[in-house]
Amino acid sequence: MVRKFLYFVTVLLVLIIAGAFALRIWGDELAQTAFVPDEPFAEQDPLAGNAYQDTAMWLSHPRFTQATDPARWRPEGAPAADSDSPQFAVFFVHPTSYLERTHWNAPLGDAQSTSRARTFLRGLASPFSAGEVWAPRYRQATFGAFLTDAPEANQAIEAAYRDVAQAFDYFLAQVGEDTPIVLAGHSQGARHVLELLRKRIAGTALQSRIAMVYAVGWPISADHDLPALGLPACERPDQGGCIVSWSSFAEPAEPGLWLEYYRTSAGFDGQPHGKSRILCVNPISGVIDGNAPASANLGTLVPDENLTSGELVPGGVPARCDSRGLLLIGDPPELGPYVLPGNNYHVYDIPLFWRNVQADVSRRVSAWAQE
Repeated sequence: MVRKFLYFVTVLLVLIIAGAFALRIWGDELAQTAFVPDEPFAEQDPLAGNAYQDTAMWLSHPRFTQATDPARWRPEGAPAADSDSPQFAVFFVHPTSYLERTHWNAPLGDAQSTSRARTFLRGLASPFSAGEVWAPRYRQATFGAFLTDAPEANQAIEAAYRDVAQAFDYFLAQVGEDTPIVLAGHSQGARHVLELLRKRIAGTALQSRIAMVYAVGWPISADHDLPALGLPACERPDQGGCIVSWSSFAEPAEPGLWLEYYRTSAGFDGQPHGKSRILCVNPISGVIDGNAPASANLGTLVPDENLTSGELVPGGVPARCDSRGLLLIGDPPELGPYVLPGNNYHVYDIPLFWRNVQADVSRRVSAWAQE
């Protein structure tokens, strides 16, 4: 059921990439026919042990120039990131950009999905560029893997996670033992970030180096998921070493099946999420379950028609966490035609609050360093 949930929160990526407006009305059966591979799952060969030494295996990397690194792009009107915060390193995992049904996992040589991933990073990873951003290429699970309960889908998602984990090991070796770490990701990327936190970090010495976690666009149950992650939710804007997450809906919000699938899917404790509250940290106020007016929004990234650039517009979008844990953003803002049914603004989760996120990460890393 978690896979079906991701369909409802990531289908907008398909709309943007392919212009497939008909997906707004297609049912599960037609979507599965269009995107779920009908091939048997082919176990991937492990990457070479030194694979991530090659900068070609990274979409963003400290060695890249500003012109070639999508995470270092800055929209018009955006100030430079805060240079007063301590030096830190960001491990960012991009969302799904592979849509084909010929493979369960994206081949590393697929140029189209790589190009899409770079585009995503311009809007999603750029607010974190006060730190060194490392964003790996990985053999991501195809979009169709999130539309089915077939066992091959789990195999594909786990295979993608193994690549991410290997990239993370290399990242750790390069950034040194004293550098604060920020984990960040969106959608499929957020899921892999949470798995890193749960399987590799929680309860280990490494946990003490995690300055912040941004797992955006993937629901975290306060009761059934959060206890397994080792770090608390962020309750204050000046708190570091904690987790933020939100899922954005304009009003009237009609999450419908999105919420139903969340409730029937299992948490990290193996129990259904049920009606447990979704973690919602307000990206404007930085407060758990917070409420913030549009005037406090420092800047929304409004993309151009080609999604290649954008303008930073302050004071346009409010945010408040409702009783379910959804982030409500008031009347639907004009960011383009690519909005999911039910006023779901999933693909805009980070751009809606681009400037606030930029300020948030520097503030929280500074707070973490002083604790």
